[in-house]
Formats: sequence, structure tokens, C-alpha cells
Amino acid sequence: MIKVVAVHTAMALVEPLTKIFKEELPEVKLNHIADDTLIQEVIANNEVTPAVRRRLLSYYLTAADSGADVIFNCCSSVGDIADLGNSISPIPVFRIDYPMAVEAVSMAKRIGVISTLPTTLDPTRRLLEHAAKDAGKDVVLVDGLADGAFAAGQSGDGATHDRLIAEAAARIADEVDMFVLAQGSMARMEQRLAELTGKPVLSSPVSGVKGLRKFLADKL
Repeated sequence: MIKVVAVHTAMALVEPLTKIFKEELPEVKLNHIADDTLIQEVIANNEVTPAVRRRLLSYYLTAADSGADVIFNCCSSVGDIADLGNSISPIPVFRIDYPMAVEAVSMAKRIGVISTLPTTLDPTRRLLEHAAKDAGKDVVLVDGLADGAFAAGQSGDGATHDRLIAEAAARIADEVDMFVLAQGSMARMEQRLAELTGKPVLSSPVSGVKGLRKFLADKL
């Protein structure tokens, strides 16, 4: 049986991702490593600190030592560290948002990047730019920061979380052809934003697992 270890910097996706794996990859053994102090430190410092980098890389190595075949990196704020992890880990590190980025650049040139954390914008932009370069395309990226939405979601205020995301999308809707949701925890807004803006919206959890399924079929 193929073993995947999902590495999280927050708790929000542990339960939803377990459900998605059961639906999309029931033949895979899924385990989780979750450390929510990582995202807390990133937020407090407005960047991925050396300490966060070291701890995250150590989790990748721990996953490999546990017998995993693939590491599934679940946090877009640390996406650059996931790329670095591929250079030191004996097993692949697969980014949850990679399939979303590939699909987005295949669909549109002007892409709105909606995020609830400023620290997620740059890593997501770089991922989209790399995907576009690989596809031989040019893209225009427009940032839509839903300031305060992450804190609202963490405090259990889902209504404020969703409202701030909708407002961020509305502010840039006229400038873009589609949206990507930079964090997996925003996936529940995918359909609502599409209805509100009349434009395509992509999120990462389901597409990431489906992309992992194809990766496993091709590589393992």
C-alpha cells in the first residue's frame, strides 16, 4: 500500500483532507503531521523564518523515515520550503496547490490571487509564474488580500471570514478573468465566489489530491 504523509502548518485541513483522500484515493494510507506553531510564527514575523524552515524540513525527513512514499505539503505559505524539500528529501514533496496553478494558467491570462494571509500571496504568485513559464505562457497576477479573514476563521467567525473573502474578490473582479484561492482553508468559498463574480474560481484541496493521484500513477 502506498503511504502518504500530509504535512500541515495549521489544523484546518486535517479533517477535510482525510475525507477527500477517502473519496479520491481510498487505496492510499494517509497519515498527518500537523504543527500549528509554524503558521503562527510565519504570521508573527510576516515571513517564513529560519526556525520554521528547519522544523518543516525536519518533518519532511521524519515522514520519509516513517516509510512514506510521498509527502503532501498542505500549506501554501511555506510552498517555497516544499520546493526546497524536494532537494533534500529522499522522497517527493508534492505541493497541494501545484495542480491548481497548472490548471489556472491553462485557463486564463489575468488571474486574481485571493488570500487571507499576506504571507501566502508571494509563494502563490511564484508558483503561478513558474507554472506559466513551464507552459510557455504569460500571466498577469492581481492580488486580492482578504485582510482579517484568517483571524476571523481561526476564532470561529466563519461569516466574517467568508464576507471578507467575497469583498476582496469583488474589489479586483473587473481586473481578472478568473480567481485562485491561495489557501486550502478557503475552498468552501469556491462556488460562492463563482456565483458572485460570474468568473471561474479554483481551490486546492480536491484538485491537489486528484493531482497527487495522477502523480502516483505516473511516478510510483
